[in-house]
Parts: sequence; structure tokens; C-alpha cells
Amino acid sequence: MPLKNRLKEYRARINVNQSELGSMVGASRQTISQIERGDYSPSVTLAIKIARCFDVPVEEVFIYEED
Repeated sequence: MPLKNRLKEYRARINVNQSELGSMVGASRQTISQIERGDYSPSVTLAIKIARCFDVPVEEVFIYEED
């Protein structure tokens, strides 16, 4: 099951596009896009870097739900 996320919502809150967020965390725009679509689950390190950009805990951005 893919990791669900609120990445697009949080990006909008700080007014950055996918490329800008990618630069902030050391990832490509394509990676950010894949994460938002649920096509790619980020590493723990990348998830933490992303959450830190928004100054929130990882669990605020990424949601894991078991079946």
C-alpha cells in the first residue's frame, strides 16, 4: 500500500512549486511529483527533510494506513 500524503496542500501553504521544494530537499521535481501522486514512497530521510520544510512532524505530511 502506498504512503498517503498531504504534500500538495503543504506546498501551497508555503507557496512553493515542486521544483522549488525539490531544491530545498535535494530531490528532483519529478520525485516530488511522484510522491504527491502516491507513485513513490520517499525514504525516511527524504520524508523528514520534507516535513522540516513545513516545520511539522512527518506524520502531519505523510500518512500510513494499514489495510
